[in-house]
Amino acid sequence: MGILYVVATPIGNLDDFTKRAIDTLKSVDIILCEDTRHSLILLNHYDIKNKLLAYHKFNEKEKVNSIIEMLKNGKNIAIITDAGLPCVSDPGYILVEQARLNNIEVIGVGGISASLTALSISGLKNDSFTFYGFFPRETKDKKILIDDIKKSNVDTFIFYESPKRILKTLEYLKDNLGNIKICVCSDLTKLHEKSYFGNINSVYETLLNNENVEKGEYTFVIEKSFKEEEQKDVSTESKLVDIMIKNNVSLKEAIDILKNNDNNLSKKDIYNASLNLKDILKK
Repeated sequence: MGILYVVATPIGNLDDFTKRAIDTLKSVDIILCEDTRHSLILLNHYDIKNKLLAYHKFNEKEKVNSIIEMLKNGKNIAIITDAGLPCVSDPGYILVEQARLNNIEVIGVGGISASLTALSISGLKNDSFTFYGFFPRETKDKKILIDDIKKSNVDTFIFYESPKRILKTLEYLKDNLGNIKICVCSDLTKLHEKSYFGNINSVYETLLNNENVEKGEYTFVIEKSFKEEEQKDVSTESKLVDIMIKNNVSLKEAIDILKNNDNNLSKKDIYNASLNLKDILKK
């Protein structure tokens, strides 16, 4: 019986490849990879010449049985992805599951992960978190996700996003979750690595004015600072009135204070609340 190795690869900087990972790939009979052309850049750099087989999301179901048979016949096989950890928003889960069901030994050869790297440098709460993979594209799925986030006891959430969609995604988040805290990371470990930290409104404005925003790959971390029931307890109108009374300021001044001090409310929420309050005060 062979062994299945799940091997992490660098997410950008080739020097992040571990010695153990290199030795493992040199020792196995077959290396499964998403894109042989992409993987050859890394493998040639480390003079790894083993047999490659394409294994990606479009063929993993049809190839899994033949790979399991090779493992049963004593072949040692490693699976890698284009970048990071296999099975984490990448192919590999189906193969690992079948290997486990067939009592084939599975060994992880750890390394860098974009999600955990982003979390570690985010400056946001990290004692508990939820990783969602790529942010959903369908409106229905987005609404379900936002509802899950609002109800969750976890405060911190990690996502992947494409450069073409990052601005639309941030706009959706700020419209539906308010001015939450966020850390957006681009091209982690690469030469032009960037990270943007702060309230989502300010980070959005920074990226909106960045001519290179549609280059590179994005991982971002958000932190909500409220529970849904707390959000319902105190209306935005009540918050404005409270600021006006405690600080002896006008409604206009209260709006500015609330914008600067409440990370959970969008400008749109505060503006609508101020209109409601004006109507109430007229009565």
